[in-house]
Amino acid sequence: MGQPFLDRCDASKAGLPFRSRKLDLAAHAAWLYYIAGNTQEEIAAKLNVSRQAAQRLVALAVSEKLIKFRLDHPLSECIALAESLRDRFALSLCEVVPTDAGTGDTLYGIGVCAATHLEAYLMAKTPNILALSSGRTLRTMVEQIPSMNQPQHKIVSIIGNMSHSGRAGRHEVVIHLSDRVGSQAYPVPTPVVATSIEERELLQTQRSFIAVKTLAEQAKATFVGISHIAWNAPLHQDGFINDDEVAELIELGAVGEIAGWAYSDHGVLLQQGTNSRVASVALEQPAHRLIIGVAGGVRKAEAILAALHGKLITGLITDEAAAQAILSQMKVSTK
Repeated sequence: MGQPFLDRCDASKAGLPFRSRKLDLAAHAAWLYYIAGNTQEEIAAKLNVSRQAAQRLVALAVSEKLIKFRLDHPLSECIALAESLRDRFALSLCEVVPTDAGTGDTLYGIGVCAATHLEAYLMAKTPNILALSSGRTLRTMVEQIPSMNQPQHKIVSIIGNMSHSGRAGRHEVVIHLSDRVGSQAYPVPTPVVATSIEERELLQTQRSFIAVKTLAEQAKATFVGISHIAWNAPLHQDGFINDDEVAELIELGAVGEIAGWAYSDHGVLLQQGTNSRVASVALEQPAHRLIIGVAGGVRKAEAILAALHGKLITGLITDEAAAQAILSQMKVSTK
């Protein structure tokens, strides 16, 4: 049974707007229900509302993610998969979360797990530099971080957040996280992929880019999304590369990308294609710092495995389905 606890609690009730007051009541009701063990009737009496209203308040607390669930019983199968991956690739960190057999969607589970590690860095009193790429999984991770005031930290992007036409990405992470935790934000002031090599070189000589790059290279931990390369994969779907560019990457043998940098099935960064124009902070290969890949799903298993082979990441947070697929692929390749 999961043990719940409140992510946000008592705010002053005086003068709050209606929605804030309602969320405050929902948080109070959830605390009484999950922490204090009150029945719905007892909650109704203590909050001076009807039983039905008390039930709705508890449901609202769940839907608004005012509570989190911490599982205190280890999942042996996931632990065994994580240990296998950690040992095989000498990872500094490896976590595997269960896969929902019904839907196969583990985005939220991976996000919650990754947020636990990110939050540990954010709670530190001593200043930390934390670097992130972008994407749906990392955005989900950030959404699980509670509001706090940690102005001593620096949150640094390693990837631009616009197409070369100026269209902004949908899953920006650094500004969003900075807003939640009150830390200093350092976005990369470039598109993901420049229109030419000359433009990339010019952009990367700007003082603002050099400052962000220097900070990223000092990061205590870097959280990166991992994506596959295919038609309508995130890099293509979000407009960072066009139809001809994704077709070229596929032709060149690209299977995955991190922060816009495409790599082969052996995890080797490509020297051609869009990589010659990527304006993100360069990836270290092999990585010597803590670079945590945050991704899951069978569709991404090949890209994750390639990133592991290429030592582009030194940590991994993934799901059961991806971990099993990765280990199965490894068995097949050694036969």
